[in-house]
Amino acid sequence: MFDYELLRIAWWVLLGVLLAGFAVTDGYDLGVAGLLRVLARDDGERRALLETIEPVWEGNQVWLIVGAGSIFAAWPLLYAAAFSGFYFAMLAALLALIVRPLGFNFRNKFTDRRWREVWDWALVASGVLPSLIFGVAFGNLFLGVPLRFDATMRSSWEGGFFELLHPFALLSGLVCVALFLMHGAAWTVLKADDVLLERARRLLWVLALAFVALYVLAGLWLWFGIPSLAMEHPGALAIAHSNPMLKTVATGEGWLRSGPLATWAWVAAALAIVSALALPPLARLERSMPAFLASSIAVLGTVASAGLALFPFLLPSSVDPVSSLTVWDASSSQGTLWLMLLSLVVFLPIILGYTAWVLRVLRGRVNLEEVRRSHSVY
Repeated sequence: MFDYELLRIAWWVLLGVLLAGFAVTDGYDLGVAGLLRVLARDDGERRALLETIEPVWEGNQVWLIVGAGSIFAAWPLLYAAAFSGFYFAMLAALLALIVRPLGFNFRNKFTDRRWREVWDWALVASGVLPSLIFGVAFGNLFLGVPLRFDATMRSSWEGGFFELLHPFALLSGLVCVALFLMHGAAWTVLKADDVLLERARRLLWVLALAFVALYVLAGLWLWFGIPSLAMEHPGALAIAHSNPMLKTVATGEGWLRSGPLATWAWVAAALAIVSALALPPLARLERSMPAFLASSIAVLGTVASAGLALFPFLLPSSVDPVSSLTVWDASSSQGTLWLMLLSLVVFLPIILGYTAWVLRVLRGRVNLEEVRRSHSVY
């Protein structure tokens, strides 16, 4: 059995892998939905654009389910505090995600133009709103959340929904929206043909530059305007009992300055920026797969830069820094982490293998003219 501290680090890495997997796979689904009324100009084009994600979007949701389940099992304090504190934000995101399959299934039930336009805009909202909420949630992690534990380890959340809408958090939300729209356009370049492909290529320049500008602005704000938290290593009791109150936390110089992995956060951020800027030229050179891989690397770098900058904090507290949840004091027992690790070692390769198999079977482009002739597709 692995050492307890090593297991905690392993699960921190695995949590990042699951979040990154969701961002890469479901990110292009959200992006394509968000671009539905921008890239597609008529009903046939919209059906063709939806067909690029129709076979894969449900499978991509597995990453979200596995991620949430892993947080529940491996980081119960994090699950309890985050899912209750962000309750209304998560409810809004889930409702938007529920609208997506409804839009897919009901959009073409009737040929009435107004009926389809309503569902088209619902699909756009189902792509943009979750992206915005996920970004706002990450932004609030850097700001700190109003979380406090009392002497009996009961948690309380001393804030409301609208307090989460800090300007920096909203900027983080826009970063996420731009990132996923860029990723969706890269997927369109990979899977669509004809006019949709050409429009996506042109739009990639706008989206990539918008993402980089917003991302750099958020980084500068984080560097100059937002103080960080710094933690001394917890004692033996904290490690043994996962008690967040048995540590010392002070104000640090900045999340991108003094964090233990701040240098690696800069590396990940640079990788995200370079990949995003390389994306439009690759698409223009008709290198569709390298372009999509560059977009995926930009997504991975963005998620990794946030996680590395925050380490070892999982849920920093703005009202009581000692109540902040970290890698060292928010996890399950050593036996639980070990059992969960064995389970993930078995099932994660299955998820990866299934995803790769589906993408291989469904390789090729969605033909616009064929979609126009067919009435059996979304």
